[in-house]
Amino acid sequence: MTSASPGHRRKFSGKDPPRKLQPEKHSVRRFAPAPLTLKLPLQSSNDSFLRPSKLLLNVTIESCLGAVQVLLSPEDTVADLIKAALAFYEKEKRRPFLKNTDPKCYDLHFSSFTLESLKADDKLVSLGSRNFFLCSKPPSATCFEKKNMAIDSAFPWMVFVPLLL
Repeated sequence: MTSASPGHRRKFSGKDPPRKLQPEKHSVRRFAPAPLTLKLPLQSSNDSFLRPSKLLLNVTIESCLGAVQVLLSPEDTVADLIKAALAFYEKEKRRPFLKNTDPKCYDLHFSSFTLESLKADDKLVSLGSRNFFLCSKPPSATCFEKKNMAIDSAFPWMVFVPLLL
């Protein structure tokens, strides 16, 4: 066996056996669990400190990839959530671009598989979910009637064009 190079920090000549390290004796400390000093009242007349000040909500928009994350107050309504989700979608310039960004033209659902839409005046804190699905209303809704009225008045025969397709 060759000795270590002269620049090496440890030098071993081969004559002395390396020292064996003996474990030091440490005093063993044992901690007893401290009693829980924080006591929360079980029933309180003022529950405002238990409610979150903001809610992080995930809204998936129909035919779009990924959810839009919106931070809103629990006192806000479903209509506020729809408006905020559409605003964030446009602000982030996500694709595909939405044809219509009017909040009145959209319904909010718990998932893409539920047929019943949420009421626009429901509070977010009472819904019980933080994941939602935003889809456009059926074409017979009021948001599409304004667009069709302008076409109908100029060209009344344009009403029959969808039947030809």
